[in-house]
Amino acid sequence: MFRISIIDTLSQRKLVVEGRLSEPWLDELRTTWKNACRDLCGRKLIIDVSSLTVISQAGEDAIFDLMKQGAKFSCSSICTKYVLKRLARACQGQAQTDSQASETLKT
Repeated sequence: MFRISIIDTLSQRKLVVEGRLSEPWLDELRTTWKNACRDLCGRKLIIDVSSLTVISQAGEDAIFDLMKQGAKFSCSSICTKYVLKRLARACQGQAQTDSQASETLKT
């Protein structure tokens, strides 16, 4: 199962990603994020991955690619937070501190 819901508020647009982040759903995430970037009118765009149950290696690669394009993520589980921080560090450079990683990872 895989689902992306879009929640719009005055201050942000949130993509809530649920289920298994693996093939064949990775292109759906990329396309949804690209489309969601349009017409933000100053709002923040956040990808909420709190409800992911599985992140495959290809899913991690997709997250990494989105981070390189400027995507911001939020999550609540310790395991998912660890994966996102590790990817954020790789994306921003190996010598980065946890506080710098938090700039890409909004918790």
